[in-house]
Amino acid sequence: MPSTDQTLALFGRNLRRLREAAGLTQEALAVAAERDITYISGIERGRRNPGVLTVLALANALGVPPSDLLEGLKV
Repeated sequence: MPSTDQTLALFGRNLRRLREAAGLTQEALAVAAERDITYISGIERGRRNPGVLTVLALANALGVPPSDLLEGLKV
């Protein structure tokens, strides 16, 4: 089982990849997801552990299914 740090880092990489593919800045994603830009940055750096509602807000803002953010994660 991967460590929490590894899991959060992978989630953050997924978020950054999807954000960049959508052509969004961290600021634009933060506005669209109704979250603070520092929170988005923390997630992308693997420093924050987003809850379910945040994952859903991010997926909605990116126009992707939530499963795309969880790609490659293992339990």
